[in-house]
Amino acid sequence: MNNRRRLPISTLVCAATLTLPAALAHAQEAPADAAAIPSTSLWDVVAGGGPCVIPIVICSFVLVLAVLERAYSLRRGRIAPTLFIERFILQVSEGAVDRHDATLLCQDNGSLVASVFESAVRKWGKPAVEVEQAVLDEGERAANQMRRFLRVINGVATVCPLFGLLGTVWGMIEAFNAIASSGAMGRPEMLAGGISGALLSTAAGLLVAIPALILYLFFVGRVDALVMEIDRAGQELVNLISAEALEDRRNRKPKKAA
Repeated sequence: MNNRRRLPISTLVCAATLTLPAALAHAQEAPADAAAIPSTSLWDVVAGGGPCVIPIVICSFVLVLAVLERAYSLRRGRIAPTLFIERFILQVSEGAVDRHDATLLCQDNGSLVASVFESAVRKWGKPAVEVEQAVLDEGERAANQMRRFLRVINGVATVCPLFGLLGTVWGMIEAFNAIASSGAMGRPEMLAGGISGALLSTAAGLLVAIPALILYLFFVGRVDALVMEIDRAGQELVNLISAEALEDRRNRKPKKAA
């Protein structure tokens, strides 16, 4: 009985000794095969999202161009340079420049706030209502110029998610039609592949729309801040060159001399 029990154990030990090297070799080869992850190019990803990804890519290029243009155009030096505003207001308040000299200073500067100042200077000595109206009119034109291309950025933020949703719906329809026509209801990998490809368009749309919305809000806030700065400087100039301000300045000069 003891010999019969020892025979199977020795046999199992010999079999394990013979098969161990093969098992180790197979275990070493398995990770290498598992690590070989298939790689896809960017074009494959775009093509997998369907035709609706193409307008999303075009919108991304338009967004980059609009953002670069607005970032360059909305610099403070081009809109409302602080040094020019302070010097101009100081020279006018001290009487260092007259109407002609002030107009030349505005024309030489060329910024948007200089255009607002120039329109106010042309009403030099007129009632405050006329000077203020000139500032408001030119300020409105300057604000419209600063808001240029902001609608493009807002449009990209609005349209891209719609393109992505359309691509997803279209891809889902094609995936279910392919499964129904091929009779592969028992193959979930076909459905998963079609859905993953359809969702790529939604992901692409959101990847473009979210930065576009953030940049749109940033530029709108910057434009509003610059408009308020121009309006403040314009009102300060109105209080210096209007007929009421000039008359009040003349009445105060004799008192200072006395």
